Amino acid sequence: MNPPATASHADEINRLHKEVVRQTDESRKCLHAGVAAAWQAGQLLIVEQKRVRRTMGAAWGFWLNEKFQGTHRTAQNYMRLAESAPDVTALQGLSLRQVYLRLGIATEPKCRTDSPHVDQLPPHVRLANKLLVALSTGDKASRATPEQSAAFRQDLRALYERLRRLFDPGIPANIPGSALSNKNP
Repeated sequence: MNPPATASHADEINRLHKEVVRQTDESRKCLHAGVAAAWQAGQLLIVEQKRVRRTMGAAWGFWLNEKFQGTHRTAQNYMRLAESAPDVTALQGLSLRQVYLRLGIATEPKCRTDSPHVDQLPPHVRLANKLLVALSTGDKASRATPEQSAAFRQDLRALYERLRRLFDPGIPANIPGSALSNKNP
């Protein structure tokens, strides 16, 4: 059986409990002050971005490098916060990371050990993604002249025939007269 708490223990326990309550309250105030400061910085960054773009064109990145002591990503996050939350008081009691999470704003892990390991995509997937980006950039094929479209199809014919075999099993490996007829797959 445990001995009963002495008066001095009870006093110390209650003093520590009051300290926990006080520190927790201070912590909430500090968290909100940080969120409010990020929100206000985002508001000002939005105003500054409009001014810089209006007066200097595409110099926003240069302005950030010269004037803002944070990273471009931090500036973007502050601006997204300011755009997403019309009233910062609704975010009371949340940390900045919690606010970003609720608003769908991407954040970096706190440290490298917190970040999940993601294997690099296989080379064929990386190349396919690059090709899709190249093909979709500007949709050049839709604005091309008939001669340019024919040249575009000619350039991609070998790739098309090779990929077609992967998706249509009825196509023979060697198509007579094709660019692939004498090549290994």
